[in-house]
Amino acid sequence: MIHQTAQDTMQKAGLFLLTEEDASGQGRLLVNDRNWKTTKQSVTAGEVVDCNTKILLSAEKIDG
Repeated sequence: MIHQTAQDTMQKAGLFLLTEEDASGQGRLLVNDRNWKTTKQSVTAGEVVDCNTKILLSAEKIDG
């Protein structure tokens, strides 16, 4: 899923404590979220969590 879409989806569900990381391990910043795809998250998709849960999104750069 495009990283921006993943963030938007979570925020619509009331989840705002989102952090992100470069899944490649290169430590790049996710400046333009539409150029990244979310590949992993710290909670299982569909899992019910408290709105104060901090969620880590791991993303890979598209074409790069």
